[in-house]
Amino acid sequence: MTEPSVYLDSLPDAVAALLRAVHEALDIPLPDVTDADERAYATLLQGRSISARVILAGVLQDGHNVGRAAESLRLWTAERPVTYTPWTDDGGAS
Repeated sequence: MTEPSVYLDSLPDAVAALLRAVHEALDIPLPDVTDADERAYATLLQGRSISARVILAGVLQDGHNVGRAAESLRLWTAERPVTYTPWTDDGGAS
């Protein structure tokens, strides 16, 4: 049986906000080629991934409020900003 099509604009606002917050948390720029930048990227991605998993577990397993979960994830993401040099399209660091 085929599932019905569901689009973002048909979801409750809080659910869409949570999806956006997860995307924003995990959508970080690639690092420059230095070892330090690559380590910082890996550490940041791991930390933000853990935060996203904790938030999603709270919603899916513990029934947390979806809107508050999105807000919390945004706050946690802001506490872990990109501090490494991102890679740029022109073949080098920005």
